[in-house]
Amino acid sequence: MAFFAGLVDAVAGGGGLIQLPALFAVYPDVPPATLLSTNKVSAIGGTLNAARRYLRHVSLPWAVVGPAIAAGFVGSLLGANAVSNFPAEPLRKALPFVLLFLLTYTWFQPSLGEAHAPKAMSRHQQAKGVLLGLTIGFYDGFFGPGTGSFLLFGFVRFFGFDFLHASAATKLVNVATNLAAILMLASLGQINWPLGFAMMVANIVGSQFGSRLAIKHGSAFVRKAFLVIVSALILKSAWNAYFVS
Repeated sequence: MAFFAGLVDAVAGGGGLIQLPALFAVYPDVPPATLLSTNKVSAIGGTLNAARRYLRHVSLPWAVVGPAIAAGFVGSLLGANAVSNFPAEPLRKALPFVLLFLLTYTWFQPSLGEAHAPKAMSRHQQAKGVLLGLTIGFYDGFFGPGTGSFLLFGFVRFFGFDFLHASAATKLVNVATNLAAILMLASLGQINWPLGFAMMVANIVGSQFGSRLAIKHGSAFVRKAFLVIVSALILKSAWNAYFVS
């Protein structure tokens, strides 16, 4: 499952949809915090590898992506720290509806993310990059499912990226958010390192295949994968929120 999660995540995000349920199914008696943190260890390897491959083929506007990466790291630290103080249940209930909005908006905007036409860099654009990284980073540290899909949509909708460039930027921000969560959870002794590293190897191999597919077939392929993955995430998150006690 870590292999398939790496493949899917490298294309359009959503690898946690595959990997995390598998961990909970195989290790039902292990504390959830340990499984969540082990999932992060596995995921960061594949995400970093995918980012490396993307950067060999695409050029990113670092004036926006850089602040988003830094803000994502800070946001994830804040989110991971807030887990023990605020309930995640309202967010869990709202997730299917937020994802449905993303799916509907993208579906009815067929030209969205088709052409790479990044907006002119300005302080306003940089501020939006910080806001995107901080918001989604906090969400990833606090809850997590769909983080890659939210980032992908954000870079396409608010910065004029095509889906291929947005996927590259998403991987970089996601590396930062995963790293922050790992550092926070490691300080609490909540990680199964041997399992996490073993899964990381499989995740990296999967990300090789996924990023190769995305680079070869371009933005149209990534857009289709995004729609499929978000659809699956809507069904899975709705089932977890409303039908699983």
